[in-house]
Amino acid sequence: MFDYHMHSTFSPDSSLSMKDAIEQSISIGTKEICFTDHLDFDFDGKGHDIAFNYDYYLSVLNSYIEQYKDRITIKKGIEVGLQPHIIKECKDYVANKDLDFIIGSIHSVNKEDLYSGNLFDNITQKEAYLKYFEELLYVIDNYDNYSVFGHLDMIKRYGGYDIILPLEDYKEVTITILKKLIEKGKGIELNTSGIRYKLGDYHPSIDILKLYLEMGGEIITIGSDAHSKKHVGFELKNAAKHLKDMGFKYITTFDKMIPKFNSIDSLF
Repeated sequence: MFDYHMHSTFSPDSSLSMKDAIEQSISIGTKEICFTDHLDFDFDGKGHDIAFNYDYYLSVLNSYIEQYKDRITIKKGIEVGLQPHIIKECKDYVANKDLDFIIGSIHSVNKEDLYSGNLFDNITQKEAYLKYFEELLYVIDNYDNYSVFGHLDMIKRYGGYDIILPLEDYKEVTITILKKLIEKGKGIELNTSGIRYKLGDYHPSIDILKLYLEMGGEIITIGSDAHSKKHVGFELKNAAKHLKDMGFKYITTFDKMIPKFNSIDSLF
């Protein structure tokens, strides 16, 4: 199994040490992991950044890669929080970095951190969803320095609504997004945290994953989005089984930003 979305204590919202993440992954039989700690410039629209010392991050990662090389494969990654007004800053930051894998994500919309909930004030649920997807589409059109786009429908996690809107309410923009990702040779992830957040589905949802496959999408990673030891490897085997049942043939891993297609049958 592979876990391509993990946050260590280099991310301020994580309590998971790299050592614990590695040891726990080994204990549950995971063959390859990738640390993807947060980089979010101006995440709140007030000039505050979520970042870390890249050189130190790399030195710590490289030491663990060497220490555990006979027990597990460890890849070097980052999760870049994208917004229209920081695209150049993100491009400049990741340029020429020694990374295997980059997740592109949307954590803020209209310069509002989704977690704060302010985006949802005085607009309908559908309007909030469409703002999210329209901003996502903009960054896909204007930014290419990533491997897969993360938790594609993360908007459904927020807003405190009693229901989750069905795909039909935002299917047109979703199709456009998936088409552009496929055309650009980019992928998506199956992020299992939606189950953990009691949404009853993954990020993105099964219907979006099926749509991606139907449209010819092939690049797909699996990640637990773990921020604590208890969530390392969360739901990965079930997620892989769902992908296999849908008709996916491969799970993707990355080396120096180059995708590798691993037979999904080999995971069972």
